Amino acid sequence: MVPAVALDLVTTITDAVKGAPPFMLAAYFLVSLFVLSQGFYLFIYSVAPTPRDILRSETTYKHIDDNGSISSAKPLPYWKSAYDQRKRTAREKGQLSDGTIGIEDAEVFMSLVVPAFNEENRLGIMLREAVDYLQKEYGKDKPDSTTNGTLRRRPKGAQEQNGHVASANGIAKKPPTGWEVLIISDGSKDKTVDTALDFARSLGTESAGLIRVTSLVENRGKGGAVTHGMRHVRGKYAVFADADGASKFEDLGKLLRELQKIEDTDGRGMAVGSRAHLVGSEEVVKRSFLRNLLMHSFHLLLWMLTPPATAAIRDTQCGFKLVSRPALPYIIPYMHSESWIFDVEMLMLAEAATIPVAEVPIGWHEVQGSKLNVLWDSLGMAWGLFVLRAAWAMGVYNRT
Repeated sequence: MVPAVALDLVTTITDAVKGAPPFMLAAYFLVSLFVLSQGFYLFIYSVAPTPRDILRSETTYKHIDDNGSISSAKPLPYWKSAYDQRKRTAREKGQLSDGTIGIEDAEVFMSLVVPAFNEENRLGIMLREAVDYLQKEYGKDKPDSTTNGTLRRRPKGAQEQNGHVASANGIAKKPPTGWEVLIISDGSKDKTVDTALDFARSLGTESAGLIRVTSLVENRGKGGAVTHGMRHVRGKYAVFADADGASKFEDLGKLLRELQKIEDTDGRGMAVGSRAHLVGSEEVVKRSFLRNLLMHSFHLLLWMLTPPATAAIRDTQCGFKLVSRPALPYIIPYMHSESWIFDVEMLMLAEAATIPVAEVPIGWHEVQGSKLNVLWDSLGMAWGLFVLRAAWAMGVYNRT
């Protein structure tokens, strides 16, 4: 009975179509296309992730005081506040255009952001490697280090006076030196915060205060934690690295050198660590068939769904990326994804803003204790990539 009814319905529609004037068929097609597109837009709008509001306590940090005790909560610096104010002023004066709104000056040379969710067992080892390298290469006593990047680039319109960088108005300004570490505890339920502060205390009074710890009340996801940290960096360059220590931290020098080679005239640039050269290595080959299959499938999706420059990146997901300070306002304020797929959004935003990006091979090794569920998180990343691309393409997300 049901097949017969369906067949009759198809026959009736076919006869109606055959007898309809061409202009009515065209109108029907356009109306149908419009309804379907609006329905798809509403669907993407309803499923596209929207970051939750930032709580007041999440805009503060704690560190170790000179006397070895834990400080009271202190406000984090927020470069976007001053940036937004300058943007409003320029708009009111009719002077708003690309390149007219600069980010406030850096206070240190290198900022490290570490997203951490229940990382009490792995965080200390990673921090030791990172801080040893940061102090050796970018410590206050090494302002002219050329081993891993230099301080040679000057702001547009600047001149050099007695070894200092002078701004466009001729006032001499010393290049920033030193480093900082921002640890973003992403709703951790273990002793991640205590581990971070204990490590800072072990550094002694000279460096302990350079470790700042911020606690998010609820878990946002790795992308949300990284974005939160990047909002509050003080460095001329800002790098984020996973708390597991899987990336060889001293390869930060490689990232910095390659970034400085490609920076544009405004000082914008990004360097992304890459494990693509390890695909044929024993460490990757001995992974399960399912894990390798999912990896290659995800790369195919990236190639199909992302714009050309992003699709050309062979390893978008490596948790070791370096961004120059002038590039931050073009990326961080427009981030939406807080899950594993946030790296792709960061690269897409860089591409949309014509920020140069370099992919740099780095050392990497497997670390026990991964929180990644290979099957379900891979499926989630595929879905997230589809929604992310659709949201930007259809105007659900925008830069206003």
